[in-house]
Amino acid sequence: MDKNFTGVSHFLSRFRGWIQAGATLLTNFHLPNFFKGSLYQGAGKNVCVPGLNCYSCPAASGACPIGAFQAVVGSSRFSFSYYITGFLILLGIFLGRFICGFLCPFGWFQELLHKIPSKKFSTKKLKFLRYLKYAILLVMVFLIPAFFVNDVGMGDPFFCKYLCPQGVLEGAIPLSIVNSGIRAALGSLFTWKFSILLALVVLSVLFYRPFCKWLCPLGAFYALLNKVSFFQMIVDKNKCVSCGKCAKACKMDVDVTKTPNHTECIRCGMCVRACPTDAVHFRYGFGNGKYKITVAETPLKINNLKEEKRDEFKENEKKG
Repeated sequence: MDKNFTGVSHFLSRFRGWIQAGATLLTNFHLPNFFKGSLYQGAGKNVCVPGLNCYSCPAASGACPIGAFQAVVGSSRFSFSYYITGFLILLGIFLGRFICGFLCPFGWFQELLHKIPSKKFSTKKLKFLRYLKYAILLVMVFLIPAFFVNDVGMGDPFFCKYLCPQGVLEGAIPLSIVNSGIRAALGSLFTWKFSILLALVVLSVLFYRPFCKWLCPLGAFYALLNKVSFFQMIVDKNKCVSCGKCAKACKMDVDVTKTPNHTECIRCGMCVRACPTDAVHFRYGFGNGKYKITVAETPLKINNLKEEKRDEFKENEKKG
């Protein structure tokens, strides 16, 4: 069973880029609309996609969960409000921030930008900025849309309107290129949001996933459920040689050996690929990510196993 999970973990982490590309294409498969300057308005728009993807993107095949939630959170008259809330909770429990690491189009966009050759900077000293996304989730996505509603009970999509860069990237820019009417209507709000997008593009080249770490309310929501999600990271303490390679490989500033299911872990699998002894892998099911010692595995036996693994690891390092 452990070997099977290890194999699946390595497969997912190795082909993650392709999975991200496939998820982005499935989320936006109405590609001809980019040339028509129109939006898909079929039945698919009644269904929310798991990642951050703008409703106004010409190719979008579904609705953005954050945008939909803001629109209906202020009124119980919309059965859709119960649907979207339940949908987000369900996704959070079943997948957690795996969605951020594998299924989010804007997350993939930031990763592609980070591949551009340039000097890279660590965000370890900027961990306090992580809490911004929770404030954005509470204030801009929940409180303001819930208390400031129009006559029919629909809230103002405050986050989408004033902060979300995905709307400009996927919606305003492609639509304005082919539609002269939209192009003529662009004003100060577009300038503001384009400035945010431009700033995030520059930051994404220098830092790994700055929007995901600091600003994304959808990531914040999934993060709250990461520790109880069925999709988890697990560290086999019997195989771990405490080399620290997993912590060095993690670009989300998480030490998986200490907190396997940290709220910032997006299940990208970089630690899986970095581990020389296959001690780190994915697991789907209940648990807390901590390896359980069996009765037969006494502390002395575990220490002997660690010493053997450590010696084997050192020999391989010398040969390599």
